[in-house]
Amino acid sequence: MTDIALLHRLIEPEANALGFDLVRVRMQGGKGDPTLQVMAERPDTRQLNIDDCTALSHRISDLLDAMEAEGRDPIEEAYRLEVSSPGIDRPLTRLKDFADWTGHEARIRLVQPVDGRKQLTGNLAGVEGDTIAVDLGQHGMASVAFADVGDAKLVMTDRLIAATAPLSTDGADELEELDEDGVDDTAVEEEQ
Repeated sequence: MTDIALLHRLIEPEANALGFDLVRVRMQGGKGDPTLQVMAERPDTRQLNIDDCTALSHRISDLLDAMEAEGRDPIEEAYRLEVSSPGIDRPLTRLKDFADWTGHEARIRLVQPVDGRKQLTGNLAGVEGDTIAVDLGQHGMASVAFADVGDAKLVMTDRLIAATAPLSTDGADELEELDEDGVDDTAVEEEQ
């Protein structure tokens, strides 16, 4: 099994060297089509353009190829490398993501049920310490420890679309890559 924490520790300095923040590292797909998915963003824009994705993809490939040549390959099987921006309905993987996107709607899947709920959908209402506040509308406020979050992402709304409008539409008529949700995440893929 691939050690995602190790991959995160290896890839984060590569992203940081280019001025990017690492958002998520994960393996997805089945045995027949494993994909190492890396999401990163520029801290000032929360976006990456295709050149940014390409630069980070090359750095990661060079690092992993060098490790393989030394007999220290962290991924034993053949895989694809996919480097992308987080996209509009981005995953929320860091505590700061929940703070940064306060006021926007999110879907949060919990590791263990909290007050009988395994999933919460509502507006992020802030972060205090390591606790996330979620406004569940008519169901009131919920508080969730960050450690109890299994998976979380923003929900596509008009307000979110307005808040994440691209800084530039250059290249908008070029090839679009779609993720498993059918959303364009500006992806660069390489076979490994």
